[in-house]
Amino acid sequence: MAHVITSSLHATTLIPSQTSKASFAWATVLVFGIVYALMPLAAQAQDLTTMYNFAGSPDGSIPYAPLIRDAAGNLYGTTGTGGANNAGTVFEIDNQGVETILHSFGGPPDGGGPFAGLVRDAEGDLYGTTSYGGAHNLGTVFEITAAGEERVLYSFKGPDGAGPYGGLTLDPKGNLYGTTVYGGAGSCPAVGNEGCGTVFVLTPRGTERVLYSFQGGEADGQFPSSTLVRDAAGNFYGTTSSGGCPYELTCGTVFRISKAGVETVLHRFGGSHDGSGPNGVIFGPGGNLYGTTAFGGAHSLGTVFELTPAGDEKLLHSFGGFSNDGTVPEGGLLWDGVATFYGTTQTGGTPGCLNGCGTIFKVNTAGVATVEYSFGSNSSGGFIPLAGLIRDPNGNLYGTTAEGGPSDDGTVFEFTP
Repeated sequence: MAHVITSSLHATTLIPSQTSKASFAWATVLVFGIVYALMPLAAQAQDLTTMYNFAGSPDGSIPYAPLIRDAAGNLYGTTGTGGANNAGTVFEIDNQGVETILHSFGGPPDGGGPFAGLVRDAEGDLYGTTSYGGAHNLGTVFEITAAGEERVLYSFKGPDGAGPYGGLTLDPKGNLYGTTVYGGAGSCPAVGNEGCGTVFVLTPRGTERVLYSFQGGEADGQFPSSTLVRDAAGNFYGTTSSGGCPYELTCGTVFRISKAGVETVLHRFGGSHDGSGPNGVIFGPGGNLYGTTAFGGAHSLGTVFELTPAGDEKLLHSFGGFSNDGTVPEGGLLWDGVATFYGTTQTGGTPGCLNGCGTIFKVNTAGVATVEYSFGSNSSGGFIPLAGLIRDPNGNLYGTTAEGGPSDDGTVFEFTP
């Protein structure tokens, strides 16, 4: 039986900076600072199937990003480390659970550390970003053709952006839009004045242009690490993981960028009473934006929020408000097309993994939150999910865990709500 609670609170996001299983464990202890005593849930349906267990090298390790799915049911994704050179991979898993490594990154001059998901065009070509590598070791935009050939489309230089941790958005003309955590024309002392991040566009000819350079501080956001979403008018929406308040390394913002590169800050998060560290937004009922924050809210353990196009925010749920609730959502939301959202939390749930092994949750527009599944109940399965979920036409959910499996290198799973 699921555990249900009604709430009315906010959400936030975290820069994906961990690059090893050891650093994930370190962050769990030091960032959250306390081991929470969680009580077991009542009996719940165990409808989660592990489709694939990663094995490190030459296989991938630490699948950080959400998956994508083609019409035949094949899944595509990235691992942040592992592979032939321990610099990450792009993989395919067919509907029988058979994995194919499409590319193992090699670092400079190739890319390395692909922490974002992929986007696929009508011809079956895949596009993504790497957080480092390339000609200047500041990250890349890459393509993997349907024939399996990898090409570096662009290497970042610094003033044009650096360290892309978010995924790409493809427009009808084949232009790719994305964000970089660092670089650009802004000045952020917290990172040695190396820039506060950018929004960029890359044309099919490989020409890159900075649409906006974040300025940081109280007025603007800084360090965007989410994938952008696009409205019918061609405006883009995203989040910055910090900025927007007097405390530069907390809070965060939701922003809109016009086609002309004009930025509007729609919401500045406020920390403990609000969310902080937003993870990205999606469109939902009524054309409103919905997302999660990794921290903040009533219990400082993250939130789910709703935001109107005019910037009016409502907290739908504060995590940590009942026994075995999930905590610290690092992934975004998935909308079912009606009034329910699904997501994951990297900690919380039934006891285990110091602060809990993570959960799959759902929350509706009325703020009713339910823990659908607690990771760690299967000792051979995965745990600590860091990415959001995707859905097939039958309503099955697919996702990844950063750890767990026989080699403790992470898993791909299928879950039936």
